[in-house]
Amino acid sequence: MPVDNCPRCQGSGWIFKTLDEQEVVIRCTCDEETRAERFALRSGIPPLYENASTENFVLPKDNPIAHRSLASVMLTVRTYAREFPVVDKPGLLLIGETGVGKTHLAVAALNALIQRGFEGVFFDYQTLLDRIRSGYDRSSGSMDKEAYRLALDCEILLLDDLGAHRVTDWVEDTVASIITHRCNHRKPVIVTTNLPAPGRESNKAKDSLSDRIGARAWSRLNEMCKLIEMPAIDDFRVRGRR
Repeated sequence: MPVDNCPRCQGSGWIFKTLDEQEVVIRCTCDEETRAERFALRSGIPPLYENASTENFVLPKDNPIAHRSLASVMLTVRTYAREFPVVDKPGLLLIGETGVGKTHLAVAALNALIQRGFEGVFFDYQTLLDRIRSGYDRSSGSMDKEAYRLALDCEILLLDDLGAHRVTDWVEDTVASIITHRCNHRKPVIVTTNLPAPGRESNKAKDSLSDRIGARAWSRLNEMCKLIEMPAIDDFRVRGRR
């Protein structure tokens, strides 16, 4: 898509030149030159994370074991972003406690992919559900088609904090439809969640991710995503204020 104010093509996408006394038309490169910037502006990435990358991901210095574990996770995310789409599974699923860097690394992967020319969209899970629900028209059965269709069909979808919502049939059906559609069409999804995988529940977490989103959606996520379990470390937001 050409840039409207491009000084070379005036938004037409084409440049007229004279070569060997003949007038020829060549394609303008303004679209390629500004693609990453335009994709970034449309991505919906929150300002807090707009510059997130694996290069500025802070590793803990006071815990050598956590340092090594997080460094390994960081390299996994970096490799995924570099090798995409030639990867075993098209998506990522980052599981871990609050404040261990899941969102930073997920957005770092999305930012890297946008810089490579892929288009991606960030949605906070709660916000996505609220947008879909707020547009629901009980009389017609329609819903916020913009948010719903974007979640279904965008090239790369980042769902942050998946499962952070009370379980209802509507939530389970909505999540299952989005994830199933994307899996069937091999559309990547990058997911973060505070909830454990089934079978990994602890005393602190009564529900697993499968409990919150349903067995169908969990099965599809397993099929399409590389599972990354974040190491158990202190909340970096709290740690940074000590």
